[in-house]
Amino acid sequence: MVKQKVWRKMSAMVLSATILLTQGWYTNRVEAAEPEPTVTMTSQEILTSGAVLKKYVWQGKRSSKDIKVNGNVVEVDLTNPNVKLDVMTGTENQFTRKQTVLGMATETKAVAGINGDFYNTQAEGVPIGPQVSNSQLMATPPYLPGFYSFALDKDNKPIVDLFTFEGSIKTKNGSSYPLGGINKTYYWFEPGGEHSHIDAMFMYTNAWGQVDRSNDGVTTPTEVLVQNNIITQIAEGTILNMVAPKDGYILRAAGKAAEFVKANMKIGDPLIADYKVLSQDSSKTYDAKSFRMMIGGHTIMVDEGMPAEFSREVASLCCYRSRTAIGYSKDLKTAYLITVDNAGDSKGLSMTELQQFMIKVGVWKGINLDGGGSTQMVTRPLGEVTPVLTNKTETGLQRKVVNGVGVYSLAPQGEVKGLYIQAPNVLFINEQAPLSFKAYDIYYNPVQTDKVKADWSTADNAGVFVDNVFKPQKAGTAKITAKSGQGSQTADIEVAGRNDISSLKIQADNMALSQGETYKLPVIATTKSGKTREVPAELISWEVAGIQGEVKNGVLTVKNLEGSTAAQLIARYDGYSTMVTIPVGVDKVWYDLDKNAVMTLSDVKPQEVTASVNVKQEATGNKYLELGYDFTKGTGNKWAFATLDTRVWIEGSPQYLKLKVNGDESLNWLRAEILDNKNEIHRVDLARSINWKGWKLLTADLSEYKIEYPIRMKSIYVVNEEIGQDERAAKGKIEIDDISFTYKGSVPQPTKNNVQLTVNKTAVSLNGKSMTMEQAPVITKGNTLVPIRFVSEALGGTVRWDEQERKVTVIRGDKMIDLWVDNVDLIVNGQRVTAEVPPVIMNNLTMVPLRILSENLGWKVTWDGNTQQITLQ
Repeated sequence: MVKQKVWRKMSAMVLSATILLTQGWYTNRVEAAEPEPTVTMTSQEILTSGAVLKKYVWQGKRSSKDIKVNGNVVEVDLTNPNVKLDVMTGTENQFTRKQTVLGMATETKAVAGINGDFYNTQAEGVPIGPQVSNSQLMATPPYLPGFYSFALDKDNKPIVDLFTFEGSIKTKNGSSYPLGGINKTYYWFEPGGEHSHIDAMFMYTNAWGQVDRSNDGVTTPTEVLVQNNIITQIAEGTILNMVAPKDGYILRAAGKAAEFVKANMKIGDPLIADYKVLSQDSSKTYDAKSFRMMIGGHTIMVDEGMPAEFSREVASLCCYRSRTAIGYSKDLKTAYLITVDNAGDSKGLSMTELQQFMIKVGVWKGINLDGGGSTQMVTRPLGEVTPVLTNKTETGLQRKVVNGVGVYSLAPQGEVKGLYIQAPNVLFINEQAPLSFKAYDIYYNPVQTDKVKADWSTADNAGVFVDNVFKPQKAGTAKITAKSGQGSQTADIEVAGRNDISSLKIQADNMALSQGETYKLPVIATTKSGKTREVPAELISWEVAGIQGEVKNGVLTVKNLEGSTAAQLIARYDGYSTMVTIPVGVDKVWYDLDKNAVMTLSDVKPQEVTASVNVKQEATGNKYLELGYDFTKGTGNKWAFATLDTRVWIEGSPQYLKLKVNGDESLNWLRAEILDNKNEIHRVDLARSINWKGWKLLTADLSEYKIEYPIRMKSIYVVNEEIGQDERAAKGKIEIDDISFTYKGSVPQPTKNNVQLTVNKTAVSLNGKSMTMEQAPVITKGNTLVPIRFVSEALGGTVRWDEQERKVTVIRGDKMIDLWVDNVDLIVNGQRVTAEVPPVIMNNLTMVPLRILSENLGWKVTWDGNTQQITLQ
C-alpha cells in the first residue's frame, strides 16, 4: 500500500533518491560484513495439480544478532494445463470495493493467492499499475517511470517488464482526443508533478465499482455515457451518478478535454475507442491484447538471477517489513508467489534481503508487490474446500486490498487419490461416534465427500462400524481404516476407559440453583495423554443428593429445593467418578409495586413510536406494571421502554435476573438493559419471542455477559424488528411484576469435631469422649494408616463400600475420594492422585493413608512424635 505522497514532485524525488543511494550503499556494506544468510525449506505441500506450497526459513545476522524470517512460496507450473494464474479484484471483480486476499480467493474459488499491486490509500482503492484479468484489460499502466509489471502471454510465458499506454477517442466528425488511461485514479506525473486529470480524458468501465470517478477537487468533470459505441448521455460539469454499464463505459473529461466533448460529441453519435498496452522499450513488441493476465508492481528486484538495481526509489519501503513478490524461473516454466513475514519471531526482510531470498528460492526475474500490512498469502489445504490464511500478517489483521494474484485449478473431477480421517481426539467406550473424512482426487482437488462413500474398518475387535458410525467396545488404541477409490488412510484413535483418565470435571462454576429451572452439566474428561473432550451425555450415570431433582442427557432439572442448601451431583463414566456441590440460590425481590419499587417512565425509538407505563392492580390487590406500545408509525427497528431509575444500585453480584411477565402473544422481542459499574450497557435477552399469554417467570443468566459489578437496571423494553415486522403485533401491552435477582448461596460446612488417635492403640477420643476402635492406626513404609470409616464419620463424612470393586468412597462436604484396596491410584474430586502406599484390609477394616485424607478432605492434622498421637479436626 502507498500513500498519496508517494507520488511527489521532482525536488522531493531527487532528495529521496540521494538519501536512498546513501542508505543503500551503507546497508549493503553492513550486510556484506555479516555471514551470508541461509534459506532452508522446512516443508512442502501440494495445493493442486501444478501448484505447491513451500515454506522456508531465512536465517542470518543483524548487528551480530541471529535473525529468523519465515517465508512462504507458492510455485506454479506454467506448463501444466490443469492450473492457471490470474488476477483477483476487490469484491465481485470490481475496483474501489476492496477485500482481503482470503475474501477474494474464497469468492473466486482460488486454491491460493497473494496480495497484489500498490494503491493510493487516500483515493478510491484501485491499482497504480495495469491489470489484465481473465484475458480482459481492466486497468492501464500509469505514465510513471520504474513501475514494473508481471504478465503471462497467450502461450503462458511469463514476462516482467516496463509497460506504457497509448489511446485515443475518435468522434463522428473525425476529431480525436488522447485517452489518459482506463480505470485510473488521479496521480502526479514525474518528474514535472502535473496532475494526471488536468485537461485529460479517462475511460471508466463496469470494473470501476462506484459512481464517483477520481474527483479529488482539482478538476471539474464532464462525463459521457457510451453504450455499444454510441453516446447515450452527456453530463456537462457534473457526474452521471451511476456505475458504467457492462455494455459500455463512461468517459471523464476535464479542462481542454471537456471543451473537446462539448465541441465534438452529442447524444446519438458513434465513438471509436482505440487503445493498447505496449512496452516502454520500443524495440520490444508484445501482443498485450492476448495477455492471459497482468498485474502491476513496483521496482524490479531480480534480473537474470542477480539482484537488480531498483527502478523506483525504495526509501518509503525501508526497514525490515513483511514483503510480497512475484517472479519466474530461468526456463520460463515456473512462477513464484512469495511472502515473508514480520510478525512474532519472524523479523521481516529489507528490500536487499528480499532480493537474496527471491534468488535462493529460484527466481530468475521478479518484482515486488505491495508489502507491509498488506502482505497476505492464502492457500487451500489438501482435501479442504476453502483456503485459509497461510502467513502471519504484520498487524494481526487481514487488510482489505485492491487486487491479488490467484492460483486456479482447471482440472476435471478425478478419482479419489487420498483422504484424511476426521474424528474426535479421543473416543469413549460405547460412544456412537460418526466419523468423516476429507478427500482429494488425482489432481489434488477436494472431493465432495457427500457424493463419495468410504469403506470403514477397525482392527483387533476394537469396536464395530455401522456405515461410518463407530462404536468402540474397549479401551486402548483403535486402529481405524477408511478406503475410497485409490485413497486409503489408517488412523490410531485413543479410546479412553477408566484407567486412561487423569481427571473428570463437571462444568458448573458459579452456578446457583433455582426451583423449576434446568441446567446443562457438561462433563469434561482429560486423559493421561493430555487430550481433553466432553464425555457424551448418554455415557454418564448420575447421582443427585441434597435436593429433589434429576439429570437426563446431561441436563439437571430442579424439582424441589424446600429445606435444601446445596446439591451434591456425582457423575460416573466407566467407574470413574467426580462430584460437584452446587449451592441453592438466594432470591431477593428488587422491584415489587406492593412493597418496593423505583421510579418508572416510558421512552421510545424512533420518536414516531408511542409507549406508556401504568401501575395496575389485580382483584387480589397485587400491583403490577403495564407497558403499552404502538409501533404502527415510524420505520425500521422500533423500541418501547419502561425506563427505571438508574440512581438505584443493586446489591452484590447476582447471577440471575428474574421477573414475571404477562405476555400478549405479539411475537415481539423482550429485553432488559443493565448498566454496570463502568457505565457500559448490557442488553440482556429475556424472551426472543413473546409468544404466550398469562403470567410466566422469565430467567436470564447474567454470567453470560461481561458485567462489572455492582449494577443498575436501566430498562425493560419491547423490540419490534424491521425484518418480519408484518408477522408481529404492532400494538399491544405486557405486564411486569416481581423483578428479582438470584445470588449464589453458600455450601454447608462439615461438622468440626476433634478426634485423637495413637499409633498402635485402639483407644480414641472423640470431642473428649473416650472410645475404642477395632483396629489401631499403624505405620507402613513411613505412612500412617487409619481406619477410614471410623475417622471419616467422626469428622462429619460418609463412607461407602463397593464389595465388587473393593472400593471405598468418602464424601465430606464438597469433597469426594474414591480409593481401591491394594491400589495406589485414587480419585479426589475427579482428579487422579497416586499415593505412596495403597489402602489395605486389616481386621476386616479398610485402612487408608492419613496423608491422602488430610490433604484432600480438608482435615487439620497435628502429630506428636513423642506420644505418637494424632489429632484430627
